[in-house]
Amino acid sequence: MAKGKKKAKVSKAKKNLLRKGSSKTKTKKPVSKKSKPVKVAKKQKLVVAQPVKEVKNEKEITSEFKIKVENVVSFASLGVEFPLERLVEEVENTEYEPEQFPGLVYRITDPRAAALIFSSGKIVCTGAKSIENSKIAMHKVVERIGKLKIRVPKTFDIIVENIVSSSKINAKINLEEIAFMLENAEYEPEQFPGLVYRITEPRVAFLLFSSGKIICTGAHSLNDIKRALEKFKERLEEIGIKVEPAQD
Repeated sequence: MAKGKKKAKVSKAKKNLLRKGSSKTKTKKPVSKKSKPVKVAKKQKLVVAQPVKEVKNEKEITSEFKIKVENVVSFASLGVEFPLERLVEEVENTEYEPEQFPGLVYRITDPRAAALIFSSGKIVCTGAKSIENSKIAMHKVVERIGKLKIRVPKTFDIIVENIVSSSKINAKINLEEIAFMLENAEYEPEQFPGLVYRITEPRVAFLLFSSGKIICTGAHSLNDIKRALEKFKERLEEIGIKVEPAQD
């Protein structure tokens, strides 16, 4: 009987060893599987995805609309960490209140723009009145950071994320009628005085006011705005509204 008990103990020990061995092999596999795809995905985003919008060198198209750029939002990811507490102490015209907003606000006057600087190395530039001025402002911000002996790259991609523009049409506008007849239109005068109309290609949103003023937001280039305005004009004329772009 004693021998029988001993054999049972040995078999349990063997089972435990087998279980431990199998658990070790199981834990190793997920670690190796996880590490490779994550690194590859990050590299693809930084090297391939960002330059796509910037490299796109379209020939400028003409438009019968007079377009005024009101705001350009662009961003750059520099891949370095920024010491925000040091920046707010040593850089002029900066504000940093981490309990309210995680980024530091840096205002420049020439060209007039504001930069939102994050510790991750991302910079968002807003307030510029043209794409060119947005890029100039971004370079000035990076240059100012570099003067603090913080290593910043000499070259980096600047991606235009949003252009807000305004135009005007000479037309009799009844927003309630347009909202009823135009698909994908929203109009709630109790909440907002303008009609909202969205299109998917290019992906933008229009705000149309009874005065004939049109605000376009969400575009990535001036050509996007011009194409979108032409499509909006076509849709309005399809429902019987004669659209004459104002030139003043």
